[in-house]
Amino acid sequence: MREAKYTVGEVVKHRFYPFRGIVYDVDPEFANTEEWWLSIPEEIRPRKDQPYYHLLAENEETEYIAYVSEQNLVPDDTGTPLRHPQVDELFIEDEDGKYHALYLDRH
Repeated sequence: MREAKYTVGEVVKHRFYPFRGIVYDVDPEFANTEEWWLSIPEEIRPRKDQPYYHLLAENEETEYIAYVSEQNLVPDDTGTPLRHPQVDELFIEDEDGKYHALYLDRH
């Protein structure tokens, strides 16, 4: 198992789809249902043997929860604050715009 590239509190964006989010949990490898994984079109289906990230995600229209493979994430360096309503429940933003978890990691 390899070490996760992103950590709790990092803001990332999807490599292909127009959404961004903040990492609130990390699975060392795929930990969702087989049905969920198979619902992804085969030509873009990510490998299971990599970290997967739970995100408080948002796009232009809405906010939601996303589960994304490491291979499909890149850093979001826009510096734009997140508007997801749960961000303030889980994180505090410092003067540099970095997010820090308000809870202890459960792993």
